[in-house]
Amino acid sequence: MNAPRWAYVDASVLVKRYVREMGSAEAGRLTSAHEVVTSRLARVEIISALYARHRSGALPTRSLATALERCDDERRWWTLVELAPVVLSRAEDVIKRTPTRAADAIHIASALFFKEATGTDVLFLTSDTRQRSSAEAAGLRVRWV
Repeated sequence: MNAPRWAYVDASVLVKRYVREMGSAEAGRLTSAHEVVTSRLARVEIISALYARHRSGALPTRSLATALERCDDERRWWTLVELAPVVLSRAEDVIKRTPTRAADAIHIASALFFKEATGTDVLFLTSDTRQRSSAEAAGLRVRWV
């Protein structure tokens, strides 16, 4: 099967583009090989993750500023799924069917919405084990990073 053109990229994978951690090289390779689609929520999650690392002392101020700047630059190339009522309703359905956290359900619902709205195959990239299980249960083609 051919690799899909689009990859729905969860914030857990996007963060790996801005800080070095396990899976960063693969995240960079995969996000460069596909057109990125993600939820409008991802930016908030990325900022939260970067500032958490900064507050813990794991990410120096200069590295934080660089990571935020890179994220802003790259975000221009992402296709964003808005937090529209149809997506949020779909997220509720995901939660009812599988034990899924709210933000994870929003990402899964966003990927499903994009896939159905465009009629294209979408690879779902995540570094979150629980989200991976829920995304697979929802019928998404998942790649764990």
